[in-house]
Amino acid sequence: MKQELNLIVSPEDAANDTIIKETASRQLNVNISEITSVKILKRSIDARSRNIKVNLKIEVYCNEQPVAIDYKINYPDVASKRTVLVIGAGPAGLFAALQLIENGFKPVIIERGKDVKSRRRDLAAINKDHIVNPHSNYCFGEGGAGTYSDGKLYTRSTKRGDVNKVLELFVAHGADETILVEAHPHIGTNKLPKIIQAIRQTIIDAGGEVHFNTHLTDLILKNNHIKGIRCKNLEKDSNEEFIADAVILATGHSARDIFELLYSKNILIEAKTFAMGVRVEHPQNLIDSLQYHCTINEVAYTRNYLPAASYSLVHQALGRGVYSFCMCPGGIIAPCATAPGEVVTNGWSPSKRNNPYANSGIVVTTEPADLKNYEQFGALAGLRYQQDLEKMAWLAGGGQIQNKEPFGQTAPAQRLLDFVNNKLSPTLPDASYQPGIKSAPLHSLLPEAIGKRLQIGFKEFGKKMKGYLSNDAVIVGVESRTSSPVRIPRDNETLQHPQVKGLFPCGEGAGYAGGIVSAAIDGQKCADKIAACFNE
Repeated sequence: MKQELNLIVSPEDAANDTIIKETASRQLNVNISEITSVKILKRSIDARSRNIKVNLKIEVYCNEQPVAIDYKINYPDVASKRTVLVIGAGPAGLFAALQLIENGFKPVIIERGKDVKSRRRDLAAINKDHIVNPHSNYCFGEGGAGTYSDGKLYTRSTKRGDVNKVLELFVAHGADETILVEAHPHIGTNKLPKIIQAIRQTIIDAGGEVHFNTHLTDLILKNNHIKGIRCKNLEKDSNEEFIADAVILATGHSARDIFELLYSKNILIEAKTFAMGVRVEHPQNLIDSLQYHCTINEVAYTRNYLPAASYSLVHQALGRGVYSFCMCPGGIIAPCATAPGEVVTNGWSPSKRNNPYANSGIVVTTEPADLKNYEQFGALAGLRYQQDLEKMAWLAGGGQIQNKEPFGQTAPAQRLLDFVNNKLSPTLPDASYQPGIKSAPLHSLLPEAIGKRLQIGFKEFGKKMKGYLSNDAVIVGVESRTSSPVRIPRDNETLQHPQVKGLFPCGEGAGYAGGIVSAAIDGQKCADKIAACFNE
């Protein structure tokens, strides 16, 4: 016999299997000796008051054992099946490929970046030597931006598709089963690479192909139908063609050259709203003390039973949203530029979230009124605005021309309270951003539409979390890649581009997702639409 129960217990009790079993026996009115197993189905933390509670949904087994679940899928051999090209090996592309195989199609993945292991050398180069490889970096390469920038799996996109299927596929490829349980699942940057490698192997074993260092340069079109693509092999410095009647375009929000390509070919793209701002970093023990309602001295004990605390903040400032984005407890601020001459920040956390700092993007919604000076760029106006902000950050961080090339990844920074008070910081605290930070007057360098609203937002956040607005915190510029500034339109029913039959814009880069899980779901949806289209 098995029964489900909802328990509300203290963090200490939630960590004690015996106490959970005793509590279950009392609620079910059964002898504890009859309980042979307890399985946690869902776990969330309620830290709204000092009396912190953990909500557990459990499955209690009496006189029987739970049946082990095998999450692996036996994929068919698709080596000789109809080919679909998948451009980009991020979550949208990888999960589209898995779904294509399930549907009986052969995916051929084209990825401009390197495999997940080889990417590490380029990440080391940008962190230590300030060298940006425009094809292999935190944004480009196997697994996409999520592989080396955190691996959070939380999404609000439950209406978009089957979140559980995505999580179960991660488990099937090596993720811990706790991601199926936690309210805010997280894999961690240190563990994702092996999982991504396992997904790639599944695709290859089923007869699919994965081509790294292969950069899409053109679309082959005939009578407004996609017929294939032209690419440059970056290793061989040679040109290649891949032929297919369907292309899933899942290139990510930073593939600016793809937007430029479509624009130059008069293939419809649209400007969309997005958000930009800064990264803010606090000592993690300060955030723990604020969120868990304890003193700094009590944090060590609290952390025996609770994870590194996170936060989610939002405020309407001068008619626009100012909000936290991609909050990384126990994390690191990473340099995420995709070209020399720009500074871009993002954040990530290892699986244990045990670094001494907490960082989060704090961003402001960008509106068409901000782009009046960029109207001549049409649908690329937001992209140009984004580029200018990143160039400002590069210059303010001390970027310079060396050997006729832009050099430098030092980021402009300012103590948080100094920023709010329009004061240049004479000194800066230690920070996790490895290329280094330099004091700069971000309060005057940021566009007024962003800077003024950030100042208002930070003041309000300080009221909501007493101690948050502190000069122990530092802001680092700029957080500019929250989402794509461009949408590639598609038909609501078929998910194909309205002008180009067989072209399926997908994921974050096309403007239809906002994170690993939602991008993966969108990839699956495109794969299903291809099956519906070609199996008619």
